[in-house]
Amino acid sequence: MDQELKNSILKTGTTILGIVCKDGIVMASDRQVTAGQSFVSSKKFKKTNQINDYLVVSWAGNLSDAQRLSKLIAAELKLKELRAKSRPTVKQSANLVASISYSNIRQPSMIPSIVGTMIGGFNEDGSFEIYSIGPDGSIIQVDDYNATGSGMVFVIGLLERQYKEGLSIKEGVELAKESLKSSTQRDVFSGYGIDVFVITKEGIKKVTDQEIKSEFK
Repeated sequence: MDQELKNSILKTGTTILGIVCKDGIVMASDRQVTAGQSFVSSKKFKKTNQINDYLVVSWAGNLSDAQRLSKLIAAELKLKELRAKSRPTVKQSANLVASISYSNIRQPSMIPSIVGTMIGGFNEDGSFEIYSIGPDGSIIQVDDYNATGSGMVFVIGLLERQYKEGLSIKEGVELAKESLKSSTQRDVFSGYGIDVFVITKEGIKKVTDQEIKSEFK
């Protein structure tokens, strides 16, 4: 691929993370989008979004692929629900994302589809689950915590030391915020904002919508 084209591709860079609590799930991400290695093309892109009544998805990778995959997943899940006359489970939804990711990255293309995904939600029986899906289509259920993206190396150590089994949602939200703040201080591809969602058997709620501004002294 021509180097100029490579450098112009919009990438989310990113820190996305998920935390399993005793009464729900916390999912969070930053907002920075970069073009190439040095230019910040957006400070307001929200990488964690609710795609239907029961699912939240976070993305890391090429921006165009993430946007396309988000729309495709929402549409495919709705079709699946209409055909089966029952709502897909979180696991079934995650497997669909994994299958699409597996196929996409193996299609010959001038610009490969490279998107890492985290998907969390609640099932009709009130249980909640979260899965991490690699760009290659690999899928792992998250039992405690997980992070991915360029900021992962600045987050995993903090999560490993601070996470404890039986964490409350409130504690999980604070841990997610601290993790993202640590990432945005050191990762050049993460920054400018924090979005945090909580998922419980009662539903989905966005609890943090915060802009991070540089201060000059």
